[in-house]
Amino acid sequence: MRDLLPLIGSHPGGRSALTCRYRCGDACFQEVPNTSDNEYAGDIIAGALSRRSLMRAAAVVTVATAAGTAALAGPAAPVAEAAPLAGRPGRKPKPTPSGARGLRFTAVAPNKDDRVTIPDGYGQNVVIRWGEPILRGAPAFDPDKQSAKAQAGQFGYNNDFLSLLPLRGERGRQVLVANHEYTDEILMFRGYDPASPTREQVEIAWAAHGLSVVVVQEENRTGKLAPVSRHPLNRRLTATSEFRVTGPAAGSPLLRTSADRTGRKVLGTLNNCAGGTTPWGTTLHGEENFNQYFANGSSDTDKRYGIGTAATERKWERFDKRFDLAQEPNEAHRFGWVVELDPYDPDSTPRKRTALGRFKHEAAQPRLTADGRPVVYMGDDERFDYFYKFVSSKRMRKGNSRADREHNLTLLDEGTLYVAKLTGDSPAEEFDGTGKLPSDGEFDGSGVWIPLATGTTSHVPGMTAEEVYVFTRLAGDKVGATKMDRPEDVEPSPRTGRVYVALTNNTDRGKAGKAGADEANPRNANKHGQILELAEHWDDPAGDGFAWRLFLVAGDPEDPATYFSGFPKEKVSPISCPDNVAFDDHGNLWISTDGNQLGSHDGLFGVATQGERRGELRQFLTVPTGAETCGPVIQDRRVLVAVQHPGEVDGASVEKPASTWPDGPGRIVRPSVVAVWRKDGSDIGV
Repeated sequence: MRDLLPLIGSHPGGRSALTCRYRCGDACFQEVPNTSDNEYAGDIIAGALSRRSLMRAAAVVTVATAAGTAALAGPAAPVAEAAPLAGRPGRKPKPTPSGARGLRFTAVAPNKDDRVTIPDGYGQNVVIRWGEPILRGAPAFDPDKQSAKAQAGQFGYNNDFLSLLPLRGERGRQVLVANHEYTDEILMFRGYDPASPTREQVEIAWAAHGLSVVVVQEENRTGKLAPVSRHPLNRRLTATSEFRVTGPAAGSPLLRTSADRTGRKVLGTLNNCAGGTTPWGTTLHGEENFNQYFANGSSDTDKRYGIGTAATERKWERFDKRFDLAQEPNEAHRFGWVVELDPYDPDSTPRKRTALGRFKHEAAQPRLTADGRPVVYMGDDERFDYFYKFVSSKRMRKGNSRADREHNLTLLDEGTLYVAKLTGDSPAEEFDGTGKLPSDGEFDGSGVWIPLATGTTSHVPGMTAEEVYVFTRLAGDKVGATKMDRPEDVEPSPRTGRVYVALTNNTDRGKAGKAGADEANPRNANKHGQILELAEHWDDPAGDGFAWRLFLVAGDPEDPATYFSGFPKEKVSPISCPDNVAFDDHGNLWISTDGNQLGSHDGLFGVATQGERRGELRQFLTVPTGAETCGPVIQDRRVLVAVQHPGEVDGASVEKPASTWPDGPGRIVRPSVVAVWRKDGSDIGV
């Protein structure tokens, strides 16, 4: 037996201190915001009845494809294909390894190379880099002559969530939408002084946050993509762009400020992490670690959301009073929402959807009920926080007329917001923190959806509906929601309707005064995370109950605490810290990682979710030094990933780079989007 792969680093979650400093405001070093006495997954034992039969019996729900085209039903139904790539005439595909269809590639070995490493027989290109001009009049990127005006017309910093949407009438073109989660000024500006940032540096950072919409053109005969600069659909939304507040909390006194006495207009979107693509052709964007941008928090609600009482790292409050809660106590309430963007209308105002609640949104991915109502699943990315869903009261219209689109843009404003409570089905004494399987052979159980609010009606005693939406974490505390190990991205399977929740890690589990292991979170000091699989009762996403089980318990396969749905562990790749997830057309789940604790760089993995190869997991790529793998998009003949914060290693700076990616020595390190394809023009992994 080989030795277990070594652990690296001592910073919680496996990231460098520099990453934690700028991405989340050192959240892992702060007191856990959730101090409620709510139970942890598995604390209530449901009895001897195993829920595994419910998982096996869950039927397939009718779900719409991500691009908003025809729906599919049944496990064998085809998914709408992405725009095809032309193969190379006369070239026969090379033999590929055996395995689940879609995963027949030679797994990339764990490594620490300063590059994007891909399987043999595959090609890649950098689609777009931080600072590349996408709007008319924007200059070419020059890190030594950057300005806020220039950045507002250029691709933003630290790309995360990605969506590729079809573009009718323009052959070979698609619409790329990207989140820009945060800025790392130390890696952006020469001679940056964190104690005394300049106004110009701050305004550049404001312009580097937000969202980008850019049309991309595929190259004939390969999977290469390139941006179409100055296309009419290209767009930048920044920390100073106008956003509308919609839904039941719009106009609430809790959302009003001196600059906006209506409570319906917000400047900017911050810390957009993952997101989702709707069946009606819009994109959703989760505002995550927004707390770190606000200084001088003082209320109990500020504390519950992790807002500090002192100055911020970036010192934005010196340049705009809205970031100083001593002057504008409600400004922070205007962040932490899901943003909906119409990428096909460059003149539209994006909307912050209050009906979906306010917390650290990692992502928001919809599916449809049998009668066409959207259901959006959402995780709150915090240690010991909760998992939610929203069920719309309106049905989606399938047409593409102006009236249909206007109707569909109201779908996420009316409905019911729920939070999850999980129960294990094995005795609590079987969970000793080592990750050992219980006697019934699976980590599984049942759960209920607890309603929090419907429109203007609160279901939480002692809270108004507006308070439920603005202080959703407190509502979850009050109703006894189950604390989880950082629920991040959530993805319903287009084939089976089962929902997969990435639980990245929680190194605080089992510490003194903190909850220990339970059936849904079976390891103390959980460095590696797990993925939970959920099946709604009767396969009805609008229902109030579900069955669950752990699909994957991450880590070194040689570690007895790991679990891959029973698949032989000697045949899988090591994986640590699952973060963003996506599906391919074969039903495989693709997982990007954040904070690998196994001595390798982060990467992208594919895993079979059905059939005899269920649990078979293979690594498809790794990213450069210091980087995180984000925003995977899996098409038939192309994979896209966002390479976020390359070179973000402790001690690094513009003058002392820790990475030379993507442009080589002597060039500034730049977060970028990468496309990968098979050189023979065939489908990925088949």
